[in-house]
Amino acid sequence: MPQAIVAIDQGTTSTRCMLLDQRGRALAFEQKEHRQFYPQPGWVEHDPVEIWQNTQEVIARALNKAGLNAVDVVAVGVTNQRETIVVWERSTGRPIHPAIVWQDTRTAALCAQLSSVGGQDRFRAKTGLPIATYFSGPKLQWLMDHVEGARVRAQKGELLCGTIDSWLIWNLTGGVHVTDPTNASRTLLMNLSTLDWDEDLLAIMNIPRAMLPEIRSSSEIYGHAQGLLANVPVAGDLGDQQAALFGQNCCNIGDAKNTYGTGCFMLLNTGHVAVPSRHGLLTTVAYGLGSEPPVYALEGSVAVSGALVQWLRDNLGLIQHAAEVEVLANTVSDNGGIYIVPAFSGLFAPYWRSDARGAIVGLTRYANKGHFARATLEATAYQSREIFDAMREETGQALTTLKVDGGMAMNETLMQFQADILGVTVIRPMMSETTALGAAYTAGLAVGFWKDTQELGKLWNEDRVWEPRMDEEKRIKLFAGWKKAVTRTYGWIDDIAT
Repeated sequence: MPQAIVAIDQGTTSTRCMLLDQRGRALAFEQKEHRQFYPQPGWVEHDPVEIWQNTQEVIARALNKAGLNAVDVVAVGVTNQRETIVVWERSTGRPIHPAIVWQDTRTAALCAQLSSVGGQDRFRAKTGLPIATYFSGPKLQWLMDHVEGARVRAQKGELLCGTIDSWLIWNLTGGVHVTDPTNASRTLLMNLSTLDWDEDLLAIMNIPRAMLPEIRSSSEIYGHAQGLLANVPVAGDLGDQQAALFGQNCCNIGDAKNTYGTGCFMLLNTGHVAVPSRHGLLTTVAYGLGSEPPVYALEGSVAVSGALVQWLRDNLGLIQHAAEVEVLANTVSDNGGIYIVPAFSGLFAPYWRSDARGAIVGLTRYANKGHFARATLEATAYQSREIFDAMREETGQALTTLKVDGGMAMNETLMQFQADILGVTVIRPMMSETTALGAAYTAGLAVGFWKDTQELGKLWNEDRVWEPRMDEEKRIKLFAGWKKAVTRTYGWIDDIAT
């Protein structure tokens, strides 16, 4: 039987499991969606127990499909939706509250309070991040403030917390409580220089250190699995976007990738230097392999990309299945003057405006559902252009190519428009599940399944390339319209309530 790596990819809307052989081929792939809860406007929650149950199910199904057992698996790698936070009881493993998802904006007032002294960039020098509802530290503070007795219990060591990677690894191993620098760097609690929890930040947010996981590298053996994967080393841990960067073989300075999922995330490898951002980007850890120095990245985050297609489907009923958006978009030749700015939870990079809300502008009687579909796709490309431009400004690099992955990278109309509006070459790899691939790679490196990143680079293969076809005058005009549309979203939330 072939030896394999199990990669668990726990995302915002579903959990995936991929089995990968030594040649980088997928032996099996399974996926299961979990429920989304919206208890109040702006609040988004998941059930951590459901996520863990789904994880076990997709692992079992993938092993069965490939005809493999635990003895055929050499390691497990985990990748996850990053800023989503879980708090659970050490003794029972029972969550004390639903997971608060990265999209959730309930901490807006808390973030405004934190920003009142020193501004939104108060912690940027230490963390590489602005103060925003996106990040998990304020979410954890909110839980400590609003779940009765939580802070006292946490101080006594009765409660544990972590992003979804920590939750899964704790359950997989029967109690190993760890995270890696890519996830920890998204909390507003980790110091980018020391790669450890920062005592000053913990004190400011009044978060007990006793509940936090140990920060380990992205590629090492943390412990061994129990249950279905008994005795298999759990050896890889990366936040999903960093996993996609690694899975795309972006291991050289200047390499960039864009992942098109529920949100849209572009990362640029900056090597062993943490580059401070002056243009609204995030400075983050890209990965850390064993005892090697960490590699850093600049990141631009778009909150809503694939989620906008879901909105067309679920809220407006313009399509029945997400894939239909491309067909509908191609019934028209352009956007009919419509721009959709999906600031459902405010604007992320490079604006960081929590007061913004979504807008559809440029409507006339001429507009039809085809124009809505095309504007939906274009919104993702425009938002990606904003981040790409910021990265060029930040680094002074030309950035002539962009590697792409994620579900929407299969949308060829979107990919062509992305190349057009950027004016650069867009490249899609053969293996589209690059997030799971990155998790598999880190786990495999930790146990010697692969030797080094050079060997991994030989596994990467190109699938499709899009060259820009749009003339410069049209590109400038369309993007100017987008920039004007964005300004129409500002200031819709005048008074941020607790």
